[in-house]
Amino acid sequence: MATITVNGQQREVKSSPDTPLIYVLRDELGVMGVKFGCGLAQCGACSVLLDGEEIRACVTPLAALEGKVVTTVDGLAARWARQKGVPVDPARLHPVQQAWVDEQVPQCGICQFGMMIKVTELLEHTPKPTDAQIAQALTESGPSPHLCRCGSYAAIRDGVHRAAVLMAQGAA
Repeated sequence: MATITVNGQQREVKSSPDTPLIYVLRDELGVMGVKFGCGLAQCGACSVLLDGEEIRACVTPLAALEGKVVTTVDGLAARWARQKGVPVDPARLHPVQQAWVDEQVPQCGICQFGMMIKVTELLEHTPKPTDAQIAQALTESGPSPHLCRCGSYAAIRDGVHRAAVLMAQGAA
């Protein structure tokens, strides 16, 4: 049995150490904010934050999580509240999530949770990214590009810019 921290909570899991994180999260813990896309770390749908850095849950084994904190899209709002030192409000979204709503970014939704994870990482390191920095983050950083099967890249870019403004304001 292993103990992992997911979305701010320590959880006991029974999976073997070589089990990919996506199966631990979805099948054992019921955390559905991580999506299965390709299973080969080539699309980004399964992205989560591990100690604040994006990883692909489909190829990351449980053994790699010891002493680290996993954040899925489900835990972004609480993580943001903790970073800002304000009470966690279940009705409040993370600024990236709020921007996705405001800009009506999602179409089919397969890639969106992974996109929001990557954009959160980007904005924490680059608070006012240019279009080129956004494109670079989503296509050249990490193990592979984040793929959007619907082609809603323009809406995603607009969502990133909106999220940057919301984050600069300090609230969603």
